[in-house]
Amino acid sequence: MHGSRIAAIGHYQPARVLTNEDLAGMVDTSDEWIRTRVGIRTRHIAGPDEPVDELAAHAAAKALAAAGLGPADIDMVLVATSTAIDRSPNTAARVAARLGIPGPAAMDINVVCAGFTHALATADHTIRAGAATRVLVIGAEKMTDVADWSDRSTCVLVGDGAGAAVVEACAPEQEPGIGPVLWGSVPEMGHTVRIEGTPPRFAQEGQSVYRWATTRLPAIARQACERTGITPEDLAGVVLHQANLRIIEPLAEKIGAVNAVIARDVTESGNTSAASIPLALSKLVEQGALPTGAPVLLFGFGGNLSYAGQVIHCP
Repeated sequence: MHGSRIAAIGHYQPARVLTNEDLAGMVDTSDEWIRTRVGIRTRHIAGPDEPVDELAAHAAAKALAAAGLGPADIDMVLVATSTAIDRSPNTAARVAARLGIPGPAAMDINVVCAGFTHALATADHTIRAGAATRVLVIGAEKMTDVADWSDRSTCVLVGDGAGAAVVEACAPEQEPGIGPVLWGSVPEMGHTVRIEGTPPRFAQEGQSVYRWATTRLPAIARQACERTGITPEDLAGVVLHQANLRIIEPLAEKIGAVNAVIARDVTESGNTSAASIPLALSKLVEQGALPTGAPVLLFGFGGNLSYAGQVIHCP
């Protein structure tokens, strides 16, 4: 196959909004403390009857509708998530069942905050190999299920949501719309971001993650641009994992994308882990902030101290 492209994208967030003032009534914090340290104002919270696969299915349905496609047009479902409670059926299979997708390959991918960009690369590689024609790629998380609500350094960060993309094979005359991935990890530092234990709880070493993200990742992100044959100055948009505004802004500046729209959805959605990149990208597309076909850098990083980035053509 010649390559693949994102045909359409969609997102979904639960209706309930948790403000910084709400959190101040639950834990020793304040609106000023949260805004100063992480830049977050609000986050969306799923209810006990809203599992991860339901969030994922809502976003996927919107992406399908935007692409003008039906369930029978999809032959693979990939869901990036680290917060699904059940092991089997996996989240992808449950999404396929909810949407009525007949007989797809269905897999979950757990690379935490870099999950969506890993899944997008996997979809691109699968299409290039001729093993699929159209793939639903979804990032979906219910981070509030793994939050420690007594830890003010982490509970103020998290939110719930999902974003989805329809990835399809390009026609021979089309330029590929998903560039080569640059991915890797620092496994010996994997302990700095954790979701572990029984019940599982999210914890991190914030200063270590901040130093790694702002010092090591800019050069890697620039290399992802080089693999597509463009410079950071050519980018129309940069969508980084929405971890913390104090990480996003210096990282974007060091990448050198001086002409790009920078996604800052973390301010209203919080850290939604694998959902954050498609969620933020979908909102920018919906707002008309990025023109169709424009080059956009997607760059995920975080848990496992994994990273993955690629330049796409905006759907």
